[in-house]
Amino acid sequence: MKNLIYLVLTALVLSSCGGGNNGSVESVIAGNDLEAIRAKRTEISEQQKGLEMEIQSLDSVIALLDDNAKLPLVTTIQTKTERFDHYLELQGDVTTKQNVLIYPEMGGTLYRVYVKEGQKVSKGQLLASIDDGGLSSQLAQLKTQSALAKTTFERQKRLWEQNIGSEIQYLEAKTSYEAQESAVKQMQSQVSKSSIRAPFSGIIDDVIKDQGTVVSPGPGSEVFRIVNLSNMYIKVEVPESHLPNVTPGKNVNVYFPVLDYSVKTKVRQTGNFINPSNRSFTAEIPVPSNGGNIKPNLTAKVMINDYTNDNAILIPQSIVSENAEGEQYVYLVSADSISSDAIAQKAIITTGKTQGDYVEVLSGVNSGDGIINEGARSVKEGQKVKIKNGQ
Repeated sequence: MKNLIYLVLTALVLSSCGGGNNGSVESVIAGNDLEAIRAKRTEISEQQKGLEMEIQSLDSVIALLDDNAKLPLVTTIQTKTERFDHYLELQGDVTTKQNVLIYPEMGGTLYRVYVKEGQKVSKGQLLASIDDGGLSSQLAQLKTQSALAKTTFERQKRLWEQNIGSEIQYLEAKTSYEAQESAVKQMQSQVSKSSIRAPFSGIIDDVIKDQGTVVSPGPGSEVFRIVNLSNMYIKVEVPESHLPNVTPGKNVNVYFPVLDYSVKTKVRQTGNFINPSNRSFTAEIPVPSNGGNIKPNLTAKVMINDYTNDNAILIPQSIVSENAEGEQYVYLVSADSISSDAIAQKAIITTGKTQGDYVEVLSGVNSGDGIINEGARSVKEGQKVKIKNGQ
């Protein structure tokens, strides 16, 4: 507006300069007299400076006469009580207790593999067979000998019950039968080691050895990896300062950034040991498989609810200032003036926990108080302000 007035007045001056002598500027230019042109320019510049001084004087008087022109423009918010849930943010990886490598219990050629990668299996299901090197034949022979020993023992027992024969014959038959039974069981145990079975229900994640491979017990001879995705959890390290607040049953929000997926769960278990190296304890948080999308070692952001206040007063952190004594404060206005002019009043406050852009106020502000929001950094104690809240 000031520039517009300035331009208008300048135009008027220029017009007035030529008012008594129409075309005087044009005449000077047409004369091609350099000295005359410079003199004309100096004359107009002096007139311009005079007008600028007059405009500044008018602006000063307007500022003195108009009270609203010197009031800081602010907005306010009215405090209220609300539920405040504070969350401790941690990071962890998904894991499962049923994620194991399966090794053979005996050496030999991997005779046959009955499953493939990604296949669901049940506990005890046959996964593969190893050539037992003739142990099955030996077992069949032992069973035959055991059957004969059993028949001999049963006949000798009937004779002994009829007082026929000697006691030593009965005992020898009994001992022979029991020895053959023990040998059969021992051989059955050996033969069973040639069968690789699922230790629990799950999914075959990897078939490591191919059919026909020679395997043996011990490291380096793993045959399968089997994973159960129905009992997964996240284990996080919690600082010991949160020991009273992070307990079993606490609500937890888990977010998986890679999947852009969130799930609500609870703390299932907390550790009973403080790690001396980082002064933390563990918390175990179960998570669902989400149709198999959530897998072991997947990174997750964990937010544990460690504090709740049902009647909290929350204000933006940006409006809180601090004085030289380290006290925090905000500026208040009376509740009945939150839509008009008001006086800014400093209030010393005590703050609690923060969450996002908001901080909890423990004292110094009551529900229903009007707090200066925008413009809070530019006002002073006792200063009159102009409130303009959005309608």
